[in-house]
Amino acid sequence: MSRFAQRSTQKELMDDLDCSGPVLEQTLRELKTINRWLGGNHVTTDGLETLIQAFPQSSYSIADLGCGGGDMIRIMNEWAKKRQIKADFTGIDANRNIIELAKVRQKGIGSFRWEVCNVFDPEFSADKVDFATCTLFTHHFADQELVELLIAVRKKAKLGCVINDLHRHPLAYYSIRVLTRLFSKSPMVRHDASLSVLRSFTKKDWQIILKKAGIENYQIRWFWAFRWQICIKFN
Repeated sequence: MSRFAQRSTQKELMDDLDCSGPVLEQTLRELKTINRWLGGNHVTTDGLETLIQAFPQSSYSIADLGCGGGDMIRIMNEWAKKRQIKADFTGIDANRNIIELAKVRQKGIGSFRWEVCNVFDPEFSADKVDFATCTLFTHHFADQELVELLIAVRKKAKLGCVINDLHRHPLAYYSIRVLTRLFSKSPMVRHDASLSVLRSFTKKDWQIILKKAGIENYQIRWFWAFRWQICIKFN
């Protein structure tokens, strides 16, 4: 069977919620560069644009799940300001070390909130927001965990959710493997980047997961370079 026929269950180094130190800092710097050069950030902001057009209101609260170093929050904040959209952002991550790094990396850029919280904990859904975003976050979970995650997100986000994640494809796998071998200085990136592709999704994968989660009002779009955008409306 082809290694691309189904999602890999192998864990990434980033899945260790205690990971910290210089390797983590280098990894976050390189991921920021990879996302910028491969155009992945636009997938999230484009999805937010779709949701905001569907749900016009004076202001929005947005929670970024698995926020990492907070780079996506900074990008969404800049995007919202350019469009004169009033938005408050909260970064949520289960790794306390990453949240502390995010506070430092994004200091002075905006009045963002930061929360250390596991998305599977009951308190995750307590504070409601308008929208949730997940950028390169969902591939870290097995299918059934994703079903449970989507159910939890539906309880937390009143209006909708944007998921931005990888397309499992041979060209994506071998390209990122070569690029990281040539240019990455982070052992975590060299290990995790191509594995992330193997853990990611086909369109059919997403259709099955969304159906199991009871989600019917969604749109799946493909973006270069090998990204899926899942735009979900809850209301």
